Amino acid sequence: MATIGKNILDNLTTGMYSDSRVIFREYIQNACDQIDLAVKLGIIKHQEGQVDIYIDSHKRYISILDNATGVKSESFIQDLGDIANSNKQIGQNKGFRGIGRLCGLAYCKTLKFKTSYSGEDVASVMVCDAKKMRKMLVENKKYTIDEIWEEIVNYEVEPEEISKHYFEVEMIDINHENTDLLDEKKIKEYLSFVAPVPYKNTFIMRSSIYSHAKEMGYTIDEYCVQINGQQIFKEYTTRIKEQSGAALKNYDDISKLEFKDFYIGDGENKKLIAWMWYGLSRFEKSIPKINQMRGIRVRSGNIQIGNDDVIQNLFKESRGNYYFVGEVFALDDNLIPNSQRDYFNENEARVVFEDQLRLYFFDVLHKLYYDANRLKNAYKKQEEYITIVEEFDKKNSENGFINEEEKQKLKFSIEKVQKEVAEAKKQIIKFKEIEIDSPIAEVQKSIEQKFCADKLQKDVEKKEILSDEVQDKKKQYMTSSFSKLSKSERKLVSRLLAIITEVAPKDIGDTIIERIKEELR
Repeated sequence: MATIGKNILDNLTTGMYSDSRVIFREYIQNACDQIDLAVKLGIIKHQEGQVDIYIDSHKRYISILDNATGVKSESFIQDLGDIANSNKQIGQNKGFRGIGRLCGLAYCKTLKFKTSYSGEDVASVMVCDAKKMRKMLVENKKYTIDEIWEEIVNYEVEPEEISKHYFEVEMIDINHENTDLLDEKKIKEYLSFVAPVPYKNTFIMRSSIYSHAKEMGYTIDEYCVQINGQQIFKEYTTRIKEQSGAALKNYDDISKLEFKDFYIGDGENKKLIAWMWYGLSRFEKSIPKINQMRGIRVRSGNIQIGNDDVIQNLFKESRGNYYFVGEVFALDDNLIPNSQRDYFNENEARVVFEDQLRLYFFDVLHKLYYDANRLKNAYKKQEEYITIVEEFDKKNSENGFINEEEKQKLKFSIEKVQKEVAEAKKQIIKFKEIEIDSPIAEVQKSIEQKFCADKLQKDVEKKEILSDEVQDKKKQYMTSSFSKLSKSERKLVSRLLAIITEVAPKDIGDTIIERIKEELR
């Protein structure tokens, strides 16, 4: 028989995860599997299943408790003592490797498991000296897993109410280097997208997600998970925000959800391997990090795979991922999460999955935010044209030009933008010819509402008429109103004003010039 050394245990605990928060995901995953089993056995109804997380930062203590099946006393030592020998099944259970329960050993002094099975009057307890384990792992001495397990684990039995059924994980005396595990707010934010929890009820578009899932014959696994008595929800919203000084302001909105189903095979062999939803907005820009919901995320068993960037390499450009908010639900049993659950195992199913997503991201999503940008620029060009014509008309009417050179420059700008507006009109007309039920049609509608497109078009037409009718008046300029100055002084002021216009930003330059005009009139 081969000897299994201590390094295997090291790899399964202290060396397993780069993010300590993963322990919550692992224990929640185990709890949800047991809730499913409890429902199947008739111990509870699904809506009664619950996972309660208790965090006490002062005592450096964490408890994760579920009201599922619990573990029978007769099989407790074998079930919890076995390492990487789970009786769960791939494709049916969220966890199946039998290593997730060990993750807490890396982050506390003592790890404790306590459980009672429905109908039994005892509670089985397993206490692990996690601190001692880590010490043995770094000692310059060979240990087998069995030798370490024998040293650090104790089993106990306690009396319990016969009606109780639960499984509790207790992490006692959290390591100081892992204090982030005690930050209730950050853990809640993390789990709100990682855990298999319901959508927030203020996310009004959640009903369309449930409806589409039902059409696919798929039920989204959702569970009641609480932290210190407060239930966790997926924190999706229709509002997209950006930092504006010390405050947050809404700069874009999700107006509708779009869906896409991914299949493999044809005809009778056609098989649904994944489906996704994503939000349609004006795609103003790559969504800032302040929006935790940003990015297309991947879920298996409604538990997030990796982070928000897990499939960004499937986009034509990596930044494309952050123009969107959405989720991909992986359904194929052969899409197997790896041991870190940061992606899927390498196999043929993963290749097909990636090919399908990459094709859709290239052909549809990339084009979607790219076309949205072109349409916005077309309307912005019309706004620019109106602004510049109004500026010329005002200066021409009020002797507001500094000199003839400034006047000719502005006329040239009008002519240049006029040509660009003609191209912009063609772009807008082209977009109006697209199919009404296509994703870009919804985006176009949102963009038109923002720019008040119909009014903008009429204003452009008016300004085009005004621009054509502009007649040069007698050459009188801004300095003509400086009657207190001599002719040579006016020329000097005119030169100074021209320099200010040339070198200063427009808003600052205009402010300085207005102040000079007030002083010299």
